[in-house]
Amino acid sequence: MRRCPALKKHGRPFFLVKTYGKLTEVLTDRKLASLGDTYVNFAYSLATSNKRGEPSGAKVKGSVLAQALKKSGLRKHMPSRMTSHMLADAAEALVIYAWLYNYITLDETVATLEKADEPVEGFNQLLTTIKSRARFS
Repeated sequence: MRRCPALKKHGRPFFLVKTYGKLTEVLTDRKLASLGDTYVNFAYSLATSNKRGEPSGAKVKGSVLAQALKKSGLRKHMPSRMTSHMLADAAEALVIYAWLYNYITLDETVATLEKADEPVEGFNQLLTTIKSRARFS
C-alpha cells in the first residue's frame, strides 16, 4: 500500500498516533474513536454509493457497530459495563487503527462493506479481518 512519505514522520504512520501494546488499549481510546467515526462513515458512504450507483452520504448507526463488535468476538477484550455507544466507539477506534497501521486499506474496507447484504455483517467481516491481522507489542 502506498502512503505519502510526509505522513511517515517519527517512524509511525502519523506522528499523533501513539504506539499500542494491547488490543484493549486501541478499543478504549476515545480520541482514536473520534477519528475512526469519520473514516467509518466515509467508507460506508462509498460502499453505499457503489451499491446504489450514485453518490450517497450515509451515517452508520452506533447499534450496527456495537452488534458487529459483539459478533466478531471482540467484546471480550473490553471492560465490563460498556454501553452500546462505547462499543460502537471501540469498533471505530479499531477500524481507523487498522487503516493507520496498514492492516487494511480503504479499498478493502469499502469492498467488504459493499459485498455484505447487511451493514452488521459487513462490519463484522471487517472487524474479524482486522482482528486476524493486527499485531501488538
